[in-house]
Amino acid sequence: MDNPTAVLKSGAATDRRVPLWPFAAGSVLVTAIILIPQGAGLATHGRIALAVFAVAVIAWVSGRLDDNFVGLAAATVLAFTGVVKAATVFDALGGETIWLLVAAFVLAAGLGATGLPAKAAMALAAKARTPRQLVHLVTLTLIGTALAVPATSGRAALALPVFVVLAKVLAGQRKLVRALALLFPAVILLSASATLIGAGAHVITSELLAAATGQGIGYGRWLLLGLPFAVVASHLAAEVVLLTTTTREDRRIRLSIPHEKTRLTAEQWRALAVLTLVISLWCTESWHGLSPALVALLGALLITAPRLGTIGMSPALGSVPWSLLVFMATTAVLGTALATSGAARWLAGLVFGQGGSPMGLLTAVVVLSAAAHLVLQSRSARSSVLVPLVLPLAAASGLNPAAVAFASTVAAGFCHTLPSSAKPVALFAAVPGVPGYGKADLARLSAVLGPLVVLLVLAFAVWVWPLLGLPLSR
Repeated sequence: MDNPTAVLKSGAATDRRVPLWPFAAGSVLVTAIILIPQGAGLATHGRIALAVFAVAVIAWVSGRLDDNFVGLAAATVLAFTGVVKAATVFDALGGETIWLLVAAFVLAAGLGATGLPAKAAMALAAKARTPRQLVHLVTLTLIGTALAVPATSGRAALALPVFVVLAKVLAGQRKLVRALALLFPAVILLSASATLIGAGAHVITSELLAAATGQGIGYGRWLLLGLPFAVVASHLAAEVVLLTTTTREDRRIRLSIPHEKTRLTAEQWRALAVLTLVISLWCTESWHGLSPALVALLGALLITAPRLGTIGMSPALGSVPWSLLVFMATTAVLGTALATSGAARWLAGLVFGQGGSPMGLLTAVVVLSAAAHLVLQSRSARSSVLVPLVLPLAAASGLNPAAVAFASTVAAGFCHTLPSSAKPVALFAAVPGVPGYGKADLARLSAVLGPLVVLLVLAFAVWVWPLLGLPLSR
């Protein structure tokens, strides 16, 4: 079987030829921005930020230029032209949130080295006696990984061996195996909304909120708001996958998944203790005042400590996807430039109008966020583009900017339509020796799941999140 980490890093495109249309489209847009009348309310820095934003989006959509190169180039241009300070770029690359994710990846590497996640997953799956029980037990396990393992690609690589084992056990049930192949990425993507570290886009949203309103969303508060949605959305996705992939006869099959019961090893107990300590400290930040990044660093040191730890620091650091962190940091700089230069407010007013019906605006933002994966494959890029636009719109409509930004970010977690829409979807689509799924399967799933996710986000934004301390109106 191919190395899952290599699969995630390799990317689908190997053709280095760059088409001419992105340059032509970028030139037209930049020219149009330069020709905006002086009295239109867009200052010079706003024009530059808007031009850089337009070119970056076109480059990302073209898919032929390296995403990190585009992000770094955009951040560099913004710094050289004075739209953002050079310190803003460097702070983004070495800020607290980057350290949080680095330490979280180290912690996840130490946890994965013990085999504890796979052991827990198989122990739960062995309890299933029907396909419906199996998919919901697998869903429950995948939701649990979102609490400590950062980024959807990391969780996908961690879950792939579990899927392969289940596929071999259920080799005679091809439809059920195909359902599981769809289930794993579907739940990994939707359950990421449970935590701040679930996706780089969440960290970007928190940073942009802090820059615009003075207050971001910490780990504990994100968990309080995101976990209920993740649980409901993930189990809803499990039912949709089961109903759209299997027949009634398939769902009536009696299962017997073998599992050898063994006690936890000393390493697994130590890893579990470190994980419990870190998550407990993350959730009680308001009591002790320790930042999530500092807590994560403590966990990283404990999990890699001589004799106490489960993995060495150097191998753990080797598992950190540095390119993902660089891309996340540079897209955050782009979002900050849009917000601070006034370009986001100007563009939002041009596209959506000034203010408008609060519910109409919320619905438009959620639908646009859920559909944005068809254009921008990167979740971080989608948030860096959308969040700066929705913040001024929310304020103008009398809505709580934090609530609208959170709804937009959660809705952007739906990216199931194409294999290229998200790395977990691409990874599980073609596992060697296992029945996979194609574009038709994804289209059938998305046609049902997409509208349900949009409706679920709107329901949570209006009724549930206000009860949890995130009111929709200011």
